[in-house]
Amino acid sequence: MATPRDHPTTPPLNALRAFEAAARLGGFAAAADELCVTPGAVSQHIKSLEAWAGAPLFERRSQGVALTPLGQHVVNDFRTAFDRLGDAVHALRATAAPKTVHIATLPSIAQLWLLPRLPRVRQSVPDAVISVTTLQHRPNFRRQPFDLSLFYEDGPAPDNAVRICEEVLFPVCVPAVAARLKDPADLASENFLHDATWAGDWDQWLAASAPNLSLDTSGSVFSLFSLALEEAKNGAGVLIAHEPLVDAQLSSGELVAPFPFKLRSARHLTVGFAASDGSNRTARSVVDSIIDNHMPGLA
Repeated sequence: MATPRDHPTTPPLNALRAFEAAARLGGFAAAADELCVTPGAVSQHIKSLEAWAGAPLFERRSQGVALTPLGQHVVNDFRTAFDRLGDAVHALRATAAPKTVHIATLPSIAQLWLLPRLPRVRQSVPDAVISVTTLQHRPNFRRQPFDLSLFYEDGPAPDNAVRICEEVLFPVCVPAVAARLKDPADLASENFLHDATWAGDWDQWLAASAPNLSLDTSGSVFSLFSLALEEAKNGAGVLIAHEPLVDAQLSSGELVAPFPFKLRSARHLTVGFAASDGSNRTARSVVDSIIDNHMPGLA
């Protein structure tokens, strides 16, 4: 009678992925955000991996988690393995669906900057199949299945990315509100409109435009820039705006800039590419059509 053979088991791929992400990002919550699961799910995956290994990989502390010596010993091998797996997945997608372009961007950029440009993309690259996903942070291309990213970046452009335009900050409001504003000090009697993603923009602009002026900038806060923009259009207050996101409203006269000073910040709207070797020609054609100008380095 044949006896069943005992085969050693391997840990689930999701457990390995959770360990690598938590180790690379420095915590379970950050790993959960990247993997689109809950921190509790990440914790359970790692517990199952630790049970399989018979030893802890993380030290649980009141301030967070830290790798144990065993975790530190193996993490680089796992990072390399998942880097290569990510590259293989991108190569598979690029070969299987060469005309498909997945774009990740902030909600405000998607709604106010990218979407108005998509009709031009359809004309210029008619065979492209474009999907847009909104995220709060630039994706890790080797871990997430995107071809392009559109985000504001501080300082130099990341590797394999190109700046599109400089970020320029200034207040905007409806003409009726602007008529009351002769000087930044007049803002004291107005409602400050804020986008939660860029919470410090009002303070930055005021510090540069009126350094001796002290104002309480507390006011209405919105989780989406587009919501704050709608309230500005409704006459509910004065919004600190990002120039590329309000071009249409300024051109139509729906909103105006009540003050001449515009703050040029260190941030730039930047497009990032997943394929460093230029293999996704469709993605690069999409970018060319989005900006209506061929950019150096995209050939």
